Amino acid sequence: MSTPPLRKDAAQNRRRIIETARRYVDDGKSLQLNDVARTASIGVATVYRHFPTPEALLETVALPTVEKLLRRAEHSLAEDDPWTALRKFLAAAIETMLTDPAVPPVFAAATDALEVTGDCKRRLATAFAELLARAHAAGAIDPGITESDMIPLMCGVAYAANVQSTLDPTERATLGLRYLDLLLTGLHRP
Repeated sequence: MSTPPLRKDAAQNRRRIIETARRYVDDGKSLQLNDVARTASIGVATVYRHFPTPEALLETVALPTVEKLLRRAEHSLAEDDPWTALRKFLAAAIETMLTDPAVPPVFAAATDALEVTGDCKRRLATAFAELLARAHAAGAIDPGITESDMIPLMCGVAYAANVQSTLDPTERATLGLRYLDLLLTGLHRP
């Protein structure tokens, strides 16, 4: 069942709420619905009608980037070389984590406020598992390396790049990709 389209004024309010929330997230501010309403010059009840929780709003802000990462994962699955496919996906994941501050807390959350978020995360996990399995089958990576190993390693790469707080997001992403390359060079079985 699809939801009916929003009235023009409601769609404009929703867009203003999301744009304001995006600025909050990009500026490192806490995402409080009352503050977003005040900054967007929209009634608090209107914000709560669109987004019942800060988590729902954060997931909405992150969703375009998460969907883009999912498309990149699907593109990687079409890659012929399993090692190249895995590398491309992991590079896209690191770049995403380091350039969009809305994404890490969404991925770290134990539960999802929106069904679409959970669906995207499940599809990403499935794609990652398939990419890793293909790399294992090709002998490109030690078969003992599991998804459970890779996830904290990826978090460690992102953390190491984020320690460089004086760098802008693009510079941190470049550094994160360098760290990822070093990590993958150590894991690769040529």
